[in-house]
Amino acid sequence: MKTVKDLPEAERPRERLLRHGTEALSLAELIAILLGTGTKGKSVITLAQELIATHGGLEGLLDASISELKQIKGMGHAKAITLKAAFGIAAKRAVPQNSDPLLYPQQIFNLLKEEVLSEKREILFVILKDTKAKLITWEKVAIGTLSEVLAHPREIFCPAIRHKAHSIIIAHNHPSGDPTPSSNDIELTKKLLEAAQIIGIALDDHIIIGRERFISLKQTMGHWTA
Repeated sequence: MKTVKDLPEAERPRERLLRHGTEALSLAELIAILLGTGTKGKSVITLAQELIATHGGLEGLLDASISELKQIKGMGHAKAITLKAAFGIAAKRAVPQNSDPLLYPQQIFNLLKEEVLSEKREILFVILKDTKAKLITWEKVAIGTLSEVLAHPREIFCPAIRHKAHSIIIAHNHPSGDPTPSSNDIELTKKLLEAAQIIGIALDDHIIIGRERFISLKQTMGHWTA
């Protein structure tokens, strides 16, 4: 089996990162750089691919414990700690330290506007909050077309359950720049309000982000109940 050193220099993850940046690399290649080396009969890229497959992708990998990471042949104690440390840095970067409570739609607009500034498709985000309304993290849960994004309540509430969130806000962009809610936006919001009552995780708002402005469905729908 080929090792990284057997690859042409231009195809090696480290060299590709130097030339093209992280966006050009696959998740397996980025993890391979962190791991450094593979094991006998298994290249570091193969090891990274096995980690991703075993844990069901990035989300499962982020949640895996050190002992779970070490169950893969070739993942020693040092490699597992390195990965957990890298994931910990990413988590700290994603959540502002000493952040203010998220109480106003303007805060959500400020949080996500740069993320969707040049997007040509609708993207649905879920913002997770703790008991003090402070940000736990936010995730992209669905990517749609130029004019709509389709999502099931289970896809939206799954991150909230995984992170033990007290409440959530959902937000999505309108690439046209006009944040006026569509009938689909309102219908999705109603379904999520019903699901929120059943699950016991509050839906605090649904923010639609345009080019320079936003709309809060909680403020425009009138009755914010299922």
